[in-house]
Amino acid sequence: MARTHSNLSEPPLPLFAGPQPVPKPASTRDSTPSYLRDHRKRLRSRFMDGGADAMPDYELLEMVLFSALPRQDVKPLARRLIDTFGDLAGVVGASPVQLRRVDGVGDGVICALKLASAVATRAARARVMNRHAISSWAALLDYCHTVMAHRDVEHVRVLFLDRKNTLIADEELGRGTVDHVPVYPREILRRALEVGACALILVHNHPSGDPTPSQADISMTERIRQGAGALSLVLHDHLIIGQSREFSFRSEGLL
Repeated sequence: MARTHSNLSEPPLPLFAGPQPVPKPASTRDSTPSYLRDHRKRLRSRFMDGGADAMPDYELLEMVLFSALPRQDVKPLARRLIDTFGDLAGVVGASPVQLRRVDGVGDGVICALKLASAVATRAARARVMNRHAISSWAALLDYCHTVMAHRDVEHVRVLFLDRKNTLIADEELGRGTVDHVPVYPREILRRALEVGACALILVHNHPSGDPTPSQADISMTERIRQGAGALSLVLHDHLIIGQSREFSFRSEGLL
């Protein structure tokens, strides 16, 4: 019997096959809607071209939220946060408890905002540490506002200076309630001797936003001034930080 060839056989494979495109796994494909990608691209371009001054607070906040909510329109949330806390500084300075009260805020958003706050604080601190405090006074005030202006309870910080008025240490030495913080002059002066300081600047905040000193603030400052003098230390100033301005005991003639 004659041998027949099947017509159903597959054609031979090519000897040299070129590289074939590998489909992207579904889990890694960018599912962000095109209108969101375009909006975010425009914001990034405006930021790169004109810097932060060319953008309102809510748009800068949108950019902070991009990574936390990569496939969501964050403009409504950014506006809600600004409306709730007043400005960008108020948003990044708000506590996690306060932030969670805002609709749409979860762990990812809180992490992004706290990261922005930490970066701002570190950058402001770097501009004053190991610098002459008096000649860097504007930067020092900026740092104090960055760290303390939007705290929801009172905090006390002490800036320790060497004999050349260079800032050598910055420490939080007290935390209290919305209208009171315990201050222990002995602890402050003991710490000044430990770090080898020759002078110090007291800083505390008023969560109410009004930096006007209370009688207790004035009395406490005088006790620390007298104790410092007995140890040959100088109290340069006591700054009370409000939300938009500060009160300087030195400038107001109280030191």
